[in-house]
Amino acid sequence: MDDVKAIPTPDQNDENFWATVLTPVEPAWTEPGDDDSFAMDEQLLAAARSLAERISTRAFAYRTAGKRFDAALMAAPDVQLAMLRSLYEARRSVDRLAESAATVAGRGGSSYAQLGAAWGGITRQSARLKWPHAVPKKSASESVPLHYAGGDAVIHHDPGADAWWYTATGADLQEEESEAVHGTSAEAIARATEFLLTHARPTRPDTA
Repeated sequence: MDDVKAIPTPDQNDENFWATVLTPVEPAWTEPGDDDSFAMDEQLLAAARSLAERISTRAFAYRTAGKRFDAALMAAPDVQLAMLRSLYEARRSVDRLAESAATVAGRGGSSYAQLGAAWGGITRQSARLKWPHAVPKKSASESVPLHYAGGDAVIHHDPGADAWWYTATGADLQEEESEAVHGTSAEAIARATEFLLTHARPTRPDTA
């Protein structure tokens, strides 16, 4: 607990906010317990089931007939096939979000060894193969693509100003182009991520 208290917690309007946020803390996480894993299962199940009910042919027939889709109907084999398709989409979502998280972490100074440890303990080489553009080479100044919160951004380097800037389009289709004022790619990524989170797609109401 003393280590937790020692970690600074500045507010966003504090002068040293970004310098503090972009300085990694160790350890970066604590291992999730069984309760955490079960809670994740429940949340993932709820999200997958919501999609399954939207794409299920049988569920659509019930909605068309103006009837309630009873939970017992989840036992139907065809509904479980829709559930399986939904879980596949969940896996694709996880892959996209993992790539974004690895890019933000890697551009912020995390190594492939650290990325691999976070991804269930895979090797540094496997992490590099999985996210080849996450950790920049020391001489690299190439543009960095970023997909986050349903939006997209590209982080650019301006050699003349020796600074970084970004263009971003949020999930709500709002756009922003920053000035070349960020001293590091990590700071530009952090600012772009903040914009994408602010302009995330509104939560869809459940289909009746």
